[in-house]
Amino acid sequence: MTHTYIARGRYFEEFAQGDIVVSAGRTITEADIVNFAGLAGDYTQIHTNAEFAHHSFFGQRVAHGLLLMAIASGLLAQLGFIEGTVVAFRELTCKFRLPVFIGDTIHVQATVTNLRAVKRLGGGAVTLDVQIINQNKEVVQSGEWILLIASQPERAFQTP
Repeated sequence: MTHTYIARGRYFEEFAQGDIVVSAGRTITEADIVNFAGLAGDYTQIHTNAEFAHHSFFGQRVAHGLLLMAIASGLLAQLGFIEGTVVAFRELTCKFRLPVFIGDTIHVQATVTNLRAVKRLGGGAVTLDVQIINQNKEVVQSGEWILLIASQPERAFQTP
């Protein structure tokens, strides 16, 4: 008989304060900005009008801050550490520090800063210090994300 192992995320009890995960990099494209503008309905000229942006403070189009947060969420999810164990995204704060332009490459670093059991919800709150970092090692966004992560299922132990 063949068994297939399906990788699962970490349960609440498997997290420790100080744990760090780092994502792969991802380059921001014009298509990302155009698609996000269409999805969100945010066609603000600093994002979508090259001529307008050329004469702006930044001199070029800037990626939407919320686009970067969405990409960061995806980059962390791709690591698999919350796959199948995340119950809810509970809360976030975010500081937009530096602009991100078409062609910039970002990655995400997340550090566990707090753990709080929430037994009535079947798990616990994992607080992550999240930093989105560009190709120049500059933090372009930072914030705190709180995820509700499931507890490890109770296992019945049988004695022979």
